[in-house]
Amino acid sequence: MPVIAMTQEMGSLAKDVSVELAQSLGLRIVRHEIAEHVANRMHVPQSLIGRLREGKAGLVERLTTDQRSVALYTAEELYDLADRGDVVLRGWGATCLLRPVPHIVSVRITRSMRKRVEWLMRDLETDDAEFAEAEIRRSDQAHASRMHEQFGVTWGDPLLYDLVLNTDRISVRSCVEQISLLVRRPEFAETAESRALLSGMALAARVKVALKDHPATRAISITVEATSGRITMRGIVLDDEERTQAESVAADVAGVTDVDNQLKLMSSTRRFASSKQT
Repeated sequence: MPVIAMTQEMGSLAKDVSVELAQSLGLRIVRHEIAEHVANRMHVPQSLIGRLREGKAGLVERLTTDQRSVALYTAEELYDLADRGDVVLRGWGATCLLRPVPHIVSVRITRSMRKRVEWLMRDLETDDAEFAEAEIRRSDQAHASRMHEQFGVTWGDPLLYDLVLNTDRISVRSCVEQISLLVRRPEFAETAESRALLSGMALAARVKVALKDHPATRAISITVEATSGRITMRGIVLDDEERTQAESVAADVAGVTDVDNQLKLMSSTRRFASSKQT
């Protein structure tokens, strides 16, 4: 059940590589469906999610959109898709989110700015090279900011990927062949351990979303881990009621068989300070 996570740099030919790769290996391609999922869960227009991702959203949209929810719903969908397998996931931070899973291949497709500008000019049917370059740099900056904010990494760092391919020098067909070879290598064979790890990450993501969606727990920020259906929750909550409610919400998530509630109560002095801030 191959899973390939790829980058989505504008004009890099990553889309062409992903399409041919999916056809060659019999995989699904998922990208825009994630925007639809996130928009539906947040009850906002899909176009808003696209603008936020591409750095085109206005100040009011950025300030009024719950970015934590965007990240949680995105992670939930990516983990679920990866858990089902046989898929190419392009963009959406998939290369970072899925990096810990040994059998998932993480690939960056890149290209020189000059070639990317030429590609965008053809795509937009314009001769304005300055405009095309500005669009690409704006898109790159949006991706770099999001990767740093969500994962604390430098976008483009080669150590984040198993394979970096430059389409200035390598054809789309050659990229597909190289990725296909890597997918078949024993280093990326799916094992019971790697499968369990991915399933646990997917379950933990569902629990985090459930906590975010429930009125009584949506404000808490805690760590959630899952192993073989057992959920472990760590962090600080306001009081016993919030602690109990968090456990109840987690226990109701499909796939959860047990909850290890290690949540601690906020100290009285911190609780008093918190109440004064509201």
